[in-house]
Amino acid sequence: MKQINIGILGFGVVGTGVAKLLIEKKSLLESRTGAVLNLKYIADLNTDSDRGLDLDGVELVNDANRVIEDPDIHIVVELIGGETIAKELTLKALSLKKHVVTANKALLASHGNDLVVTARKNEVDLAFEASTGGCMPIIKTLRESLVANDIRSMSAILNGTCNYILTKISKDGSEFEDALKKAQELGFAEAEPSLDIEGHDTAHKLAILNSLAHGMEINLQDIHVEGITRVTPLDIEYARSFGYTIKLLAIGKKHGDHVEARVHPTMILNSNPLSHIDQSMNAIAIDADATGKTMLYGHGAGMMPTASAVLSDIADIARNIISNTKRRVPILGYPEDNIKPIPILPISELETRYYLRFTVQDHPGVLARISGVLGRQNISINSVNQKGRNEQGTVPVVMITHTAREEDVQNALSEIAAFDFCLSTPVIIRIEDNNGE
Repeated sequence: MKQINIGILGFGVVGTGVAKLLIEKKSLLESRTGAVLNLKYIADLNTDSDRGLDLDGVELVNDANRVIEDPDIHIVVELIGGETIAKELTLKALSLKKHVVTANKALLASHGNDLVVTARKNEVDLAFEASTGGCMPIIKTLRESLVANDIRSMSAILNGTCNYILTKISKDGSEFEDALKKAQELGFAEAEPSLDIEGHDTAHKLAILNSLAHGMEINLQDIHVEGITRVTPLDIEYARSFGYTIKLLAIGKKHGDHVEARVHPTMILNSNPLSHIDQSMNAIAIDADATGKTMLYGHGAGMMPTASAVLSDIADIARNIISNTKRRVPILGYPEDNIKPIPILPISELETRYYLRFTVQDHPGVLARISGVLGRQNISINSVNQKGRNEQGTVPVVMITHTAREEDVQNALSEIAAFDFCLSTPVIIRIEDNNGE
């Protein structure tokens, strides 16, 4: 039985999980792959902490280059994270003709095109199932299972931190800061959570998925990104009254010669299965022409779910090696010569429905003036909800629009915000009806 030698770079939470599976599931992995998956090295700056594993036969080193430069290593597993040293080491490993498995969505979203070119030049594989959706096999689904489909749309919850916070606000009426603090206490949120709550982590994942779905170059820069920091219990209460739930969605849609790609808080119908994905769970709904709608659901992060996804890539590459096969499945699902730069639709050109909330002084004629501005910008109102004034004499005015153009909506909101009766920045939440279509 052929032995496949593996080196792990990074011995944090996920690195520990990968090592645990390679060690404790050794017999199962051999029976399923037909190869001995031998963990030869683990590289980390911290070689002293006890990770609770029996590392007999594994070399624990503090020099990643020692792993990469060993001619006996077949697969390098990059679990360092970030875009600096991880990029340098990944490029070096590929250049030395090592297959690379990574869970690093930031690296792939920002530098994936360069990594793909380097992998192609050196005839090695670059695999990244764990980069998006944790244990959900979304990469393999888009790259292989849906190979005969045109992907019409994807709507996904891809960040457990944001989903947990929105669940707390929705179910418990928590304020954003309280929900974030609880998420941090439970380990769902980082001490510095901006990458998650501002939507950038989700955007990294959407950039990867768009490439796989549409055969386009990875494009992070042009994705519209908004986080959840302005979502309040009041907005969630109003959404519920209209029959909607608010989720942070990654939305990708193909429109002829361009792609819609956006990340923002979104109101979705309560009949949409994504509205019932709560706590820290992830899910993605895909609409394709041959299959229709499919959905994947599971843990988007965590030691063992993420490690499981890493092992699926290791196993795929091991099978290729023992079959003397290289690059059987293209890295981005399309042969590199068929990958094109497909433009992303500017957010200003988006056409959808909108939830608008204005905090205003309760004066006669206010609603008429707001409606007048919206009308001049070609925005038609579907429904209006105005509650009674509070002790300060202010009142929230909430409107649901018919389909409108983003640029027109933003122009209207800027004009309304300048009125003296408007007491705070208007709130805008985009609406996806008909289960995300």
